Amino acid sequence: MAVPGMARKRVGAVCAVTMCRYWSANTMGSTSSTPFQGIPGGKGPYTVGCTDLMTDHTSQGSFLRLYYPCLDCKDLEQAQWIPRKEYYLGLADTLKLNRTFVNRFFNHYFGTVTCPAKWNAPFRPGEKYPLIIFSHGLGAFRTLYSAICIEIASQGFVIAAVEHRDESASATYFQEKPTSQTCEQSPEALKEVWMYYRTLKAGEQEFPLRYQQVLQRGEECIKALNIILDINAGKQVTNALHLNFDWNTIQGCIDVNRIATVGHSFGAATVVQCLAQDARFRCGIALDVWMFPLGEEVYSAVHQPLFFINSERFHWTRNILQIKKLDSATVDRRMITIKGAVHQSFPDFTFLTGTLVGKIFKLKGSIDPHVAIDIINKASLAFLQKHLALQRDFNQWDAFLDGKGDHLIQGTNIVLPATEPKAVE
Repeated sequence: MAVPGMARKRVGAVCAVTMCRYWSANTMGSTSSTPFQGIPGGKGPYTVGCTDLMTDHTSQGSFLRLYYPCLDCKDLEQAQWIPRKEYYLGLADTLKLNRTFVNRFFNHYFGTVTCPAKWNAPFRPGEKYPLIIFSHGLGAFRTLYSAICIEIASQGFVIAAVEHRDESASATYFQEKPTSQTCEQSPEALKEVWMYYRTLKAGEQEFPLRYQQVLQRGEECIKALNIILDINAGKQVTNALHLNFDWNTIQGCIDVNRIATVGHSFGAATVVQCLAQDARFRCGIALDVWMFPLGEEVYSAVHQPLFFINSERFHWTRNILQIKKLDSATVDRRMITIKGAVHQSFPDFTFLTGTLVGKIFKLKGSIDPHVAIDIINKASLAFLQKHLALQRDFNQWDAFLDGKGDHLIQGTNIVLPATEPKAVE
């Protein structure tokens, strides 16, 4: 669940033992821990809807979940948080756990969980909305950051949360035509193909794999951007998922001059990659970035403002030194650290476990998860207002940008060596 490298292996081992104990305790009627609290809803003035888009049924197409301001349709159901059981199987593979056990566990505790966004609700026209392209972490997928995406959408943004097909998602899927020549090529004849998280092979070096993945991730984010801008320009889109959503209503409602990218962990590295590849992204927000996958060429290629929001418990010296290679004397580059936060304070799982289990799983830190996500969202909105030139009231949270607040540190909590990398000019 968005945990890179050796840290993921350690968490996987802890999860295997803890999940078994937690499962046994709850099936025996223990009430010592509440299974989950629920994903928080948006606090902004807009009602939020969401839908999925799969353009081109093949693996070369784009797959994303769109969060957007919608018309207030009270009769519509909320979106399912994890929509298919295959995602449970992918999480099991990622954590090196038994598929049958994890499928049973997740289906029991999370199978009915919804996120507070109206599924396939009509898009709210009549305004120009800034656009965010969101990239998920290693072992995650498009739906696991709904608390962040829904809050930002409730403040008047459109967010496209990409599901990456570089084998870094715990699971994703596409569709292929059957090999039999007797079948008519119709949507009903297409066969689902699931792509699961790829583990390193014995003796395989990690960097070449992660580097190729981050390059593909950057291209997938740019492809998603192009698709949304094409829809905005009035071009027709074919959704391989055949959902009841009118994409024509988005036409003319995207502010093409106000585009940013946000991501967590490997997705935050993808943010840096996107900024280096495409100047249409006017700024980026990197949530607990994992810098390892990035090539040296990106450090001189990023010219846009960049905001690093870190947890207190994730980072190490080399990772911070790589972040600081992006320091600039001329472009706004900021870093803050949330005290008491952990790497999993950003995805939704932090809200869906009780306190004890959440801490053992490292899904919760010592900070209340609602306080942490509130800081993440408010700091992000303040940065977006500043660099997308928005006429909003998000500047009321400008102090967060400088690390001012009860739960914040300006910069990092990591003690760095006396000699640091030179800032990019």
